[in-house]
Amino acid sequence: MSVVVLDTNALLLPFERSLNLDAQLRSLIGSCEILVPGPLIGELKRSTNKHAKAALSLAFRYNVVDTEATGDQSVIELALKHNAYVVTNDHALIVRLRKLRVKVILLRGGNHLDFDS
Repeated sequence: MSVVVLDTNALLLPFERSLNLDAQLRSLIGSCEILVPGPLIGELKRSTNKHAKAALSLAFRYNVVDTEATGDQSVIELALKHNAYVVTNDHALIVRLRKLRVKVILLRGGNHLDFDS
């Protein structure tokens, strides 16, 4: 089964773009396990984004995993450990993931997820 790691902005997408994250991921890769790095919970709790509370609730629907790293590095840590896809729209993180040959899924056309090419 494929593993997917969500970044903070991926957790906000369903609320900012009316996107069904689960359905989008199923259509791309089929059945998968979705992981949320533990440090992202703190990021969402401190966020001033108006959708942060809803994104926090969504995060707890998935498997929240403790990591040694924080922030973007926690996403990378889990992705490498599980040979996982990463869902993010964070350009700086995408660049780092590409260098590490981590598979990236990002928002395309403002309304759907697709593989980074």
